Amino acid sequence: MYFRFTLINLSFIAASLTATAQNNTHSDTLVASTTDSFEDKVFEKVDVEASFPGGDPAWRKFLERNLRGDVAAENGAPFGIYTVWVQFIVDREGKITDVKSLTNNGYGMEKEVERIIKIGPQWQPASQNGRNVKAYRKQPVTFIIEDADLEVTSKNSNVLYIGIDNSITVNCPKIKDKNLRVTISQGSISGDNGNYIARVTSVGRATIEVYNKNKEVGSFSLEVVVLPSSKKIKQ
Repeated sequence: MYFRFTLINLSFIAASLTATAQNNTHSDTLVASTTDSFEDKVFEKVDVEASFPGGDPAWRKFLERNLRGDVAAENGAPFGIYTVWVQFIVDREGKITDVKSLTNNGYGMEKEVERIIKIGPQWQPASQNGRNVKAYRKQPVTFIIEDADLEVTSKNSNVLYIGIDNSITVNCPKIKDKNLRVTISQGSISGDNGNYIARVTSVGRATIEVYNKNKEVGSFSLEVVVLPSSKKIKQ
């Protein structure tokens, strides 16, 4: 078993982000309390974004040095690709507050990302009209748990989209192509010789099960999301 994690660039978010962070409608500001005080607003768009000391490269190094990328595998997560989204606020003093997960992959992944964000140093706060303000930030971290003898990949950025044909490649060197059989936990999958088309129906996750004739040799879990209306997928 192999495990690794990847980091995606930071970006600002509004509090209304969904768990998959795919289709978001933003407003210019978000009020964090009933008062109209400028200091109590939490901004989505600002003149100068909040930043980690040393910028994004230093932030990535901090996560890479401190985040336990093996936590999902240790907690028994199936082979697959899991993206965790954690939202937090950088306040006017640069302190991180209101850390919470936007996803629920489980297996300790969300808790681990929350933990590492909470122990970090103070940030340089965001500013609006020359004044420090509170601002939302979002950090996605992708955990990848791999089997050395089984590789399952989706050409659509390793996610499955509802309502379209998703190209799937299955590579298992120990199985002859004629004996390779593949099923999926939702929707349908068809094809042969390691190349398949999957169609899924429900947001969440889908498990690809791989068989050598009738004997299961492994499985792989992929995220299922709604295709954004503006996104065109090349098959």
